Amino acid sequence: MKPSLFLVLLGIFWASLAFGMTDSTGNPAKDTVIDHNLLLEYPGLQYVRNKSLFNINKKQILSNDSIPFKPSIQVGAIVHMFASSEQDGFSNPYGAATPTSWNRGFTLYRARVLVGGQLSKKGSFFMETELPSAIGSPGTSKNVKVAPIILDAQYQYNFSNSFQLIAGQQLVSNNRNGLQGAAALMANDFSYFQYPYNLFANSPLQGNFGRDLGINTRGFLAKDHLEYRVGVFTGRNVDGKGPLRFVGRFAYSFLDPEKDYYYSGTNLGKGRTFTWAAGFDAQASYHNFSTDVFLDHPLGESGSITLNAAFQYMTGGTNPGSQYSFATLIPAQTVQFLELGYYFKGPKLQPWIKWENQHIAAKPEQTKGLAVFDFDKLNSSSVLGGGLNYFFNDLGTNLRLSYISRTYNLPAGIGNYEHKTYGQVWLQLQFFIF
Repeated sequence: MKPSLFLVLLGIFWASLAFGMTDSTGNPAKDTVIDHNLLLEYPGLQYVRNKSLFNINKKQILSNDSIPFKPSIQVGAIVHMFASSEQDGFSNPYGAATPTSWNRGFTLYRARVLVGGQLSKKGSFFMETELPSAIGSPGTSKNVKVAPIILDAQYQYNFSNSFQLIAGQQLVSNNRNGLQGAAALMANDFSYFQYPYNLFANSPLQGNFGRDLGINTRGFLAKDHLEYRVGVFTGRNVDGKGPLRFVGRFAYSFLDPEKDYYYSGTNLGKGRTFTWAAGFDAQASYHNFSTDVFLDHPLGESGSITLNAAFQYMTGGTNPGSQYSFATLIPAQTVQFLELGYYFKGPKLQPWIKWENQHIAAKPEQTKGLAVFDFDKLNSSSVLGGGLNYFFNDLGTNLRLSYISRTYNLPAGIGNYEHKTYGQVWLQLQFFIF
């Protein structure tokens, strides 16, 4: 079959599915409820779906138990691409030959394919692919062939509103920023320090872009205002016999309940959200305790304010001789994080600022013989920046211009250090549908 004919038939098939769930006026059928089902939710998608071709991405679920259930599937994508200029010292302050020189180029940063399906009235699945490395980033070939990897692969079963079970490879974090959807960020990217030890296979927790394998429980209490997430995961797998990783989070929404699986970084003035949460992450000698607060609320007639703040304390313990110790992998430290933005609903513009700080306060057993003062200085850094977002179609299509600076402590003689700051500029395009 020719590809063009196949695409035509596929379009007719999807259109027939959409028509079958609407009445003669093209409106949703009375036996369906829009934007409520078991598939994993990204924040704000009901607004993106309003513009979906043929209604194919309007999530619809039968609300009448007498109507036979029919399994469903949907496909989507997230793409981030940007033009950038960055000083060499921004990511390599100690090894760059000319740390203040600026590189430039175009990068395909994320190119994800999302697949979700409702298998039964209480069961669903979600899969997502990702590029293992950015294409076209400075220092790499723009023509490199990159094979996508499986990022998420999970099954969810809802026993009730207060108890849900999610099994498989999934996003794992005890703080909000680490559980945000990539399409719902306010800043240009995720936090630098909110989950630095779970990003890659060679990280101490051996993560996969913040994902881990395991079983998670989730539920809502107190009229959906109280959410809990408690799970057990593989974590660092030394010999297959080590202790498991336990992660938990408890969040209370004082205003509108938040029920999306992936949290939002901004709601663009839709709804009134004020959520406070606390969480933990622990395996063997490693433990991480965190708290965060999120506010998204109309402010004045022009638009709404968004604030996202977090604090964490983490350490890998002080017994480097233990087989499963994290003592020399994760030094004692505190991490602070703040994002603040304002969305102007008329021009659809959102200026924002961002600050992060990673303060290392290592124990002598964690420095591998280096003096504690020097170790702390060399490993501590901070981030400060801001940007301006323009939303063509809410979270569906938007453009983000940002400038981020990162400050390090560089040696300046015996026992002395000086602050050195390096910059990064991004102009990023996002398009997203699911």
